[in-house]
Amino acid sequence: MALNFGDLFEHAADAFGDRIAVACGDRQVTYGELDERVNRLAHHLAGIGVGPGDHVGLYARNSIEAIETLLAACKIRAVAVNINYRYVERELRYMLANSDLSALVYDREFAPRVAAVRAAAPGLRGTVVIDDGTAGPAGDGDGTDYDQALAAAPPDRDFPARSNDDVYIIYTGGTTGYPKGVMWRHEDIWRTLCGGIDFTTGIPLADEWAQSRRGQESNGLVRLCAAPLIHGQAQVATFGGLFAGDTNVLMPRFEPQEVWRAVERHRVNLMAIVGDAMARPLIEAYQAGGYDASSLIAFSSTAALFSPVVKDACAQALPNVVITEAIGSTETGFGGLAFVTAGAEHRGGPTVTPGPDIIVLNDRGRPAGPGEVGRLARGGHVPLGYYNDPEKTAALFAEVDGKRYAVPGDWARVEADGTVTLLGRGNTCVNTGGEKVFPEEVEGALKSHADVFDALVIGVPDARLGERVGALVQPRAGRAVDLAGLEAHVRGQVAGYKVPRSVWLVDAIGRSPSGKPDYSWARRYAADRPPAAPAATANPGE
Repeated sequence: MALNFGDLFEHAADAFGDRIAVACGDRQVTYGELDERVNRLAHHLAGIGVGPGDHVGLYARNSIEAIETLLAACKIRAVAVNINYRYVERELRYMLANSDLSALVYDREFAPRVAAVRAAAPGLRGTVVIDDGTAGPAGDGDGTDYDQALAAAPPDRDFPARSNDDVYIIYTGGTTGYPKGVMWRHEDIWRTLCGGIDFTTGIPLADEWAQSRRGQESNGLVRLCAAPLIHGQAQVATFGGLFAGDTNVLMPRFEPQEVWRAVERHRVNLMAIVGDAMARPLIEAYQAGGYDASSLIAFSSTAALFSPVVKDACAQALPNVVITEAIGSTETGFGGLAFVTAGAEHRGGPTVTPGPDIIVLNDRGRPAGPGEVGRLARGGHVPLGYYNDPEKTAALFAEVDGKRYAVPGDWARVEADGTVTLLGRGNTCVNTGGEKVFPEEVEGALKSHADVFDALVIGVPDARLGERVGALVQPRAGRAVDLAGLEAHVRGQVAGYKVPRSVWLVDAIGRSPSGKPDYSWARRYAADRPPAAPAATANPGE
């Protein structure tokens, strides 16, 4: 049995050849067409010397070609490497050097950047250039046009046998520092993120054909993942849909009105988004636009803050839709699920029913009990570690009672009923006078103010307390934020020591293309500019 992404996709392609597999913008392909195109790209890559274990970079926006690149790498047992399309030369140079690329597939608009940093990837055997409709040079000098590469390669599915142990890498930018490549065995990531387990019951799927069998029974669903494929959440959501024979709608760019038009056009059943950065503009566009979302069955958020005020707005606007919030990370996979209802009680973060093998480790390295705070950990199917970083790999894992757990640094609290409340990442936690403040809780309080559209919370150096709480606040368009009123509003929702003492008003909050907060940007911004008002006196005893 080969629990390998290449095999899992081929099972679906064989079962649903005439069904629409992927739609993006004005284009769509059936499973049969997609399989043939992927075979051609895989043969082209193999023809330039890409083989098992080699790395194929993807530096592109969402497109049918992007998903073909990910699948083609799997077919020849190579490893796709996701590269953020917002990266400029410095960041792109780091990615090319760190990931040891053998080939690179990229959008033509990025050709000047690729040409400027190509020397950082001495092992690069060739590049393939996607015609994205932009004007400019065809490539970096010797790049092959994507369509020409496919036309010159055979469509045959004549690849060697694959293995459960083949490696899949997701580079995660996280919220601070340079991205890290998280390495997974295909079987392990399938079991934790791509549908190889029932997320509600925790029961593993029986075999490699189970997802395609379900697709035959359901006649297929239509899924829309609003995030870009450079984000791990979008990759695994799309793969899970492809393995099940579903139609997968990709957005070339995240534009809220276009998302709802796509829901109408394709009769979308399931929508996946990444936190407030997508949910808030989406739900406000829906409320203003009069779109037909009657086909929508479920709406799910993961991988970033989904604040109480935005959850309530979604639940009220979509009363007949099942709204869920999942927790997890690139290093742990699925961590737990919660159902969202309007007006529900909130405990400072998402409170979920933990998934299989999920525990919380207290400060003694033991499973935490009710009321204890510790680090979220997952056993069972866990990653291999970080690519090219043995030190961070060693720090990722802990052993408890002879069992290995991945412990990436998410803090959580165990509730009396056995549920788990996610508090936030340890590397963004603010330590003010010995008190821990998790940014997500304060950000949710800030964003519940009527004049605030978005916010990030950081630690600001403080001579007396070590750090004080600071906030970067993006006002709603056409609104002016009264800082005294904002402080009073937040003070009514969180303890006094968590209230921001320094506030910067910004035109836009820095986020990744997937909506993840960029705390490094926030710290640089705050360090270079005075706050909108002098820092108030912080008192950790409040």
